[in-house]
Amino acid sequence: MKWSLVGGLVLAAAAFSFTLRWATNRAGILPHTFLDGKPDLHGVWEVVNTAAWDIQDHAAQKGVPAGQGVVEGDEIPYQPWAAAKRHENYLTRTTADPEKACYLPGVPRVTYMPFPFQIIQTANYIAIAYEYVHASRVIYTDGSEHPKGPLDWWMGDSRGHWDGSTLVVDVIHFNDLTWFDRAGNFHSDALHVTERYTPTDPDHINYEVTIEDPKVFTRPWKMSMPLYRRQEKSAQLLEYECHAFENEFHAR
Repeated sequence: MKWSLVGGLVLAAAAFSFTLRWATNRAGILPHTFLDGKPDLHGVWEVVNTAAWDIQDHAAQKGVPAGQGVVEGDEIPYQPWAAAKRHENYLTRTTADPEKACYLPGVPRVTYMPFPFQIIQTANYIAIAYEYVHASRVIYTDGSEHPKGPLDWWMGDSRGHWDGSTLVVDVIHFNDLTWFDRAGNFHSDALHVTERYTPTDPDHINYEVTIEDPKVFTRPWKMSMPLYRRQEKSAQLLEYECHAFENEFHAR
């Protein structure tokens, strides 16, 4: 989706839902949309963790803050050849990471990049605009199916449905050119991502991801983390331009 269209949706959706969100936030209950009564995910969100550097537990080093992992059990079940490949990626990460070439980061990596993103919600789809390199995606919630493959896209193809108060998103049709983090964790073009967005209160969403890739992993595995609503009255996405192969990674 073009940034101009996403930007227009941001303004219209924000104006439409502001009053309801303000009232429900003051009451401490989950806001719902006027359109269809679904949980209202509108807003500017951001993670507060170090998953962008490494999705597993890791110690501090130059340019990398120490962090606790977001992987369930802190174990990624690589096949033997893939574990060796991941180690090779780690050793060459300062030049081999696709982020260095300013490529789109893919899903789920785009969610926990150290930049905010904005959710815009309608009855038939949910658009997400990311501050990082103006990335965007559309999650279709109109019951439509994935297009027939084989297809390979940086951000995949997203189809969603509601399971109670949880938005469940099925994402397929990826290429094999993105990583999960700056530590070299990777996937193939057989990647299948299932995202679950569960609001826990007006200002927090529990974000859970199930990763499946039979070419690379021996079994499915999960990541989870909270998403935090930005609280500034003027919270908005700003400009971030990426310039390939700069000397240092950028972080906010």
